[in-house]
Amino acid sequence: MLAIPTDLPASLLSVGTRPLFVMHMQVQPYQIIGGAPGAFRRVGVVPGGIFAGESLSGKVLPGGNDWQTVRSDGSTLLEVRLVLEAVDGATIGMFYKGLRHGPADVIERVNRGEDVDPSTYYFRTNPMFETAAPAYSWLNGIIAVGVGYRTPSGVFYSLFEIL
Repeated sequence: MLAIPTDLPASLLSVGTRPLFVMHMQVQPYQIIGGAPGAFRRVGVVPGGIFAGESLSGKVLPGGNDWQTVRSDGSTLLEVRLVLEAVDGATIGMFYKGLRHGPADVIERVNRGEDVDPSTYYFRTNPMFETAAPAYSWLNGIIAVGVGYRTPSGVFYSLFEIL
């Protein structure tokens, strides 16, 4: 049987992060696909938004979308693709999967568009990026995590680069 070493390097004992940016996206009412086999599907269209951070700021361009799968336990899987435009005009593709779940009454309130304390439910994403812009090529080599908050005006994310 394989034994787990007890003397792992420090780099394997924890995960460090660094703030990347905070983003606010507007979201239009869901487009309902319905009860496809195995899941209830809906799509959120993103007409725009903004993001700001120490190394990267700009706007979310119109046309992004959020394909959601609502599972039988009430949790929601997200598959999102966006195009970001940095303040200097560079374009950056951003895509992520995510998961949102919590107590049924809380998630029902979130789905109705109410302002619900984000500490009462779990909403996490794993963004990755792609760009041809030399100033932002470092984004091609990172993985990020995001913590989300659904509000009546859309979605807020705090994104962190995984070090």
